Amino acid sequence: MAYTYGTAKWEQAYREMVEQRTAEAEKPYTLGTPEWVAAYEKLIQEDALYKKAAKTWEGSVVIHILARPESGLERDLYLFMDLWHGDCRFVQLVPPEVGQKADFVLTGQLERWEAVISGELNVIKAMMQGKIKLKGHLPTIVRAVKAATRLVELAGQVETKYISQLSSAEIDSFRNLLAEIGAQFGL
Repeated sequence: MAYTYGTAKWEQAYREMVEQRTAEAEKPYTLGTPEWVAAYEKLIQEDALYKKAAKTWEGSVVIHILARPESGLERDLYLFMDLWHGDCRFVQLVPPEVGQKADFVLTGQLERWEAVISGELNVIKAMMQGKIKLKGHLPTIVRAVKAATRLVELAGQVETKYISQLSSAEIDSFRNLLAEIGAQFGL
């Protein structure tokens, strides 16, 4: 059954799917899976350093990972963060039309995001060098550099299996998961 984003049924079904996958999945979680996103959300919500650094921040931020079919990522992924004065209301995978409307959209190739999350690439430098594209008001991001940096540090704390590290069988499984939840949740 396909759900319509923004409805109570979508929210409930999404939460249930995340809870089930989190209960069943083994760590490390694969980047971009619902269980990885849920682990990231929990880290942000519980982090005192982020709360302090982001106390004046408000708005939505999307990590937009461009498709890489040969790695099992058949379509773009949009990880939507609803952030409000140090609180993280939620982090979810969302449909493209929702992700593209966020206040700030950070778009990059899968390899760039893996490098950012692993700590090999600084996200602010990556934006300045055009390795990650920003849609949104750059001066606002620059004023919130401590909060943005902490978000990246927290992503690096999630026990992560990078998509580029998946075996052929794992790529097939990842591809099937994304197709299934994509059809169900419009992702």
